[in-house]
Amino acid sequence: MKRFFTSESVTEGHPDKVCDKISDGILDEILRQDKNARSAVECCAAYNTLFITGEVSGNIHVDYEAVARRVIQEIGYHHGSFAYDACNVISLVHGQSADIALGVDASVEKKAGGDELDTLGAGDQGMMFGYACRETEELMPLPVMLAHKLAERLASLRKSRELSYLRPDGKTQVTVEYEGKTPVRVDSIVISTQHKETVSQEQIHRDVKELVVKAVIPARFLDENTKYYINPTGRFTIGGPEGDSGLTGRKIVVDTYGGRCAHGGGAFSGKDPTKVDRSAAYMARYVCKNLVAAGLCDEAELEIAYAIGVANPVSIFIDTFGTGKLPDDRLADIVEKEFDLRPAAIIETLDLRRPIYSETAAYGHFGRENFPWERCDRISDLKKYL
Repeated sequence: MKRFFTSESVTEGHPDKVCDKISDGILDEILRQDKNARSAVECCAAYNTLFITGEVSGNIHVDYEAVARRVIQEIGYHHGSFAYDACNVISLVHGQSADIALGVDASVEKKAGGDELDTLGAGDQGMMFGYACRETEELMPLPVMLAHKLAERLASLRKSRELSYLRPDGKTQVTVEYEGKTPVRVDSIVISTQHKETVSQEQIHRDVKELVVKAVIPARFLDENTKYYINPTGRFTIGGPEGDSGLTGRKIVVDTYGGRCAHGGGAFSGKDPTKVDRSAAYMARYVCKNLVAAGLCDEAELEIAYAIGVANPVSIFIDTFGTGKLPDDRLADIVEKEFDLRPAAIIETLDLRRPIYSETAAYGHFGRENFPWERCDRISDLKKYL
């Protein structure tokens, strides 16, 4: 059966990603000063103004404006109304709600006499999803991995000045044709990139095809019927917050699995690891990747759900889409036995109380080997169940 699936990505200069990068830059600075600090920082950017808000706690003294301007400079906004040294920055960050802190500081289980890993309750209610499959060597869906790599390639060519006319804002999109569950070709590619006014669209089309698409998409997936939409509006000179507003957490599908997997709705950027929106989603990816790598299934989607102030999940659900070597309910039991899903245990397992988050904020949180939740170090523990 022939079917098509599409995923997108955006560059770090996209207005929403600018906000994500600043939120995670602030989080990293907070964790450098106090690894036990808590943060839920969000940004909104529009035209020439950045607004920073949220709640923090800990032994910290952060210059939020200075961090924001540094991140904007690193992204590449050196000119225009949102230039790092010209934009307005308004900061309104306050302490964490005492009511929220009550449940995080001591879980229901800890109050009942639990162990040290019961100390932290979940920072909020909600459900988080993880996913892995065999489509790529990263055990990720092919469409989102290709979209991320195209976006990352755009940024690399801009920063190296190989294509000096490129500007920071950009979007990519890839449609993959499948036969059954096997990807067989790329049907269409959409790339929109901000650029200098002096460059022609003909040159952009030529360069993007040769230096971006052909450098990223394996030749076996391209054919004479692959469709290319490069700057389909015909011009893209006004970009970033000057062209459209940006908001932290508005690219949650880009951040995860490109729409292939369910999503609980929680964003990542700006949140410290006591927030299960972030840490449990990372743990769910870690679990799924190890299940697939160990051969217990070829595809896995895991849902973990929490109640605020409670350490243990309220539910664990796994779907292997018919690829499991064991029944799904048996795999759920294995996950519960082999992986400690309490927030404090997740933080300890993945070593999350450190400034590693700025790098996650663009080009996907998953499928990049330098993050601890991408380790396949539980394979031998899981293979014993086969």
